[in-house]
Amino acid sequence: MDGQRLRNFWNQEVSALLAVYRQFETLLPSTVRVGADHRGEDGRYVENLIRSYLQKFLPKDLEVLTGFILKPAVKLGTQDRARKSDEDQHTTQLDIIVYDTGTYPVFQRMGETVIVPPEGVVAILSVKKTLRDADVVAESLALMEASRICRCDQSDAERRRRGPFLALVGAGSQLADTKVVKEDQILKRLRELYAPPVAFDDMIGFVGDLSGWHVFKSRPPRKLTDNKRHARYLYLDSDADHLHQGFQFILSGILSVYYDESRRNVKRPGFTAFPARPARALGEIPFQSLR
Repeated sequence: MDGQRLRNFWNQEVSALLAVYRQFETLLPSTVRVGADHRGEDGRYVENLIRSYLQKFLPKDLEVLTGFILKPAVKLGTQDRARKSDEDQHTTQLDIIVYDTGTYPVFQRMGETVIVPPEGVVAILSVKKTLRDADVVAESLALMEASRICRCDQSDAERRRRGPFLALVGAGSQLADTKVVKEDQILKRLRELYAPPVAFDDMIGFVGDLSGWHVFKSRPPRKLTDNKRHARYLYLDSDADHLHQGFQFILSGILSVYYDESRRNVKRPGFTAFPARPARALGEIPFQSLR
């Protein structure tokens, strides 16, 4: 069957990812609950593991980092002052930022922890060791706010550059209400969060447990009509032979944004800010040509 080699390959990779995490639990088990003994380190280990696996497969211009997005209210390009009436904005700390360091600069870096301008953000992921009910709303809200900060142009909404891919990823899950199937719980919470309607790009694209299931958003047609302005969410279970589906969808979502035509028009980001102080003129020196 066409593509079977890739399906087998990705299934082996995701199986290996989950096996490495289980080794952490095996070496540092908790005596009072499921999982590892150190809850904080447990979560950070999952973040680092997913980050390292994503980094293996993404183009070299993309780095998988953690930290903050800062949108300064400064001049863009050479003369674009569209943000002149704005205020500086920044996100909360984000688990994973997929950032185009091949094209865009970084404000600050300490190891893999960064503060970056919004123009180079390709994807934002929230990572949980165990995905729970409260995470769906809280993390989807934080991702929506981060996506809005990443809105880098002031053009017509339909012509804006595409926003980052948004995902909430767990190595496992534990949803409380067992009387309602998990996918219906998640859709209900997302409907409540996104009422009144918000921009499609600000709505989460993936919610899932890499070891078993995921809810994902399908992209609408390019030409929108009123009856097409609905984000369609779908659900898939993953057995041992289909563990690859969730991880593949995350990779596809990241690459879909990275290669989107709306992001080909690179503009210099707002990276510097000079005070409004007049400089003293010294004089002029003639030159032959501009280039």
